Amino acid sequence: MPESKKAVEVPPEVRRAFAERPPGRLMNRGHPVGDFLEAHAWDLLEERRGFLRLRVHLPEHVRNPRGQLFGGFTPTYVDLIALLTCRAGESWESPRHWLATMNMHVDYVEPITDGFRVESQLLRKRGRTCWVETRFLDEHGTLLANALTTLREARG
Repeated sequence: MPESKKAVEVPPEVRRAFAERPPGRLMNRGHPVGDFLEAHAWDLLEERRGFLRLRVHLPEHVRNPRGQLFGGFTPTYVDLIALLTCRAGESWESPRHWLATMNMHVDYVEPITDGFRVESQLLRKRGRTCWVETRFLDEHGTLLANALTTLREARG
């Protein structure tokens, strides 16, 4: 296989974050961004090919003085969840390429407070490009934020 088409090896600590996940969890500790967002404690409510439903909490270090998600951290959640949505329902043992975020658009509708849900769906995959919609919802299903993300498999 030409050098530019080889899958990039996933670092062992990141691979461990997804190996032998406890039931109902998206990941273990070991992924730098996941650890920052405390993703190891998120509840995985549903996973199928190209779809994730999560119950998420807000660590203190991502809250503004009013206890809400600081707006600048919203794209951090979106980026991690969109990347994982592209791979949702696939084996972590399969060879894979890194995904690069090409574009992200976030609409903020309501303040995001602790105990929210996220639903993320792969809208389309064409060639090496994925389009993902990520929705933040409160416990009643009210839309808090909506994001559209374009990701592309990075080769080499």
